[in-house]
Amino acid sequence: MRKKMISLFAAGILAAGTLAGCGSTANTGAQTSSAPAASEAGSTAADAADSQAASTADSSEAAGSEAADQYADLSGSITMSGSTSMEKLANALAESFMAKYPGVTVTAEFTGSSAGIESVLAGSVDIGNSSRNLKEDEKSAGAVENIVAIDGIAVVTDPANTVTDLTTDQLISIYKGETKNWSELGGADQAIVVVGREAGSGTRGAFEEILGIEDQAAYANELDSTGAVMAKVASTPGAIGYVSLDVVDDTVLTEKLDGVEATEENIKNGSYTLSRPFVMATKGEISEQKPEVQALFDYLSSDEGKELIKSVGLITVD
Repeated sequence: MRKKMISLFAAGILAAGTLAGCGSTANTGAQTSSAPAASEAGSTAADAADSQAASTADSSEAAGSEAADQYADLSGSITMSGSTSMEKLANALAESFMAKYPGVTVTAEFTGSSAGIESVLAGSVDIGNSSRNLKEDEKSAGAVENIVAIDGIAVVTDPANTVTDLTTDQLISIYKGETKNWSELGGADQAIVVVGREAGSGTRGAFEEILGIEDQAAYANELDSTGAVMAKVASTPGAIGYVSLDVVDDTVLTEKLDGVEATEENIKNGSYTLSRPFVMATKGEISEQKPEVQALFDYLSSDEGKELIKSVGLITVD
């Protein structure tokens, strides 16, 4: 009986061991089977993500290429006329734009701001350049004021002048003909020769408007270009004039105004008050213009265009 119980016990242990071995084999098989499935799923997801990323990159590249090629085959012509103060900017812009778009010809004439706006309203040019804000009657006639840069107006005297700093009130007094000799301002006993621009000049309009002396200025000489004012002041003892800041050189003395130098930084921070906009007026909105003109304005607002504006001594509008 005892031997029979031992045999039964041994048989039970053997059966339990057999069942445990079967269970272990089953679990191992399940794990082995699920591992390839997980690996395959992960690989599929990664492939899908890579495919989507590649597709997004291709789409972005295509969009960039489309934007870059928008004006790739541009051809035609652009005509401008107007402010003589904008001559330096207009010439640099024409040269740079034509180099970028060889199929486009850009021409500019320098007839004065008012004449330029009249021309664009008459449809004889595409763009009217103005070195002043547009008047209400010009806007009412359809001219649109597109400000592309800011310019300072420098007050210049002959290089031998010993007066280097004027107050705004003194400048007003000089241009109204009330102060007639530099000795009244601490300088030499020498008559003041008041030089300015012709009627219709954007520089003159902005200068007189800022100082509040419209129709009150007493000019000894009224000249028809920025270059003529520079030459006259440089060669005339006792002369004073006003010109675009970007054309100033060492042939003249640039006056401080209320102790503030005429610099880009001082114009931006508002401490130098003689500044005005450079406007490229169109008849109707830019979006209504022909593709060549739209491309020109897009170019001016680009990083390359902003660098061009800075390179000619002007201030960008943003």
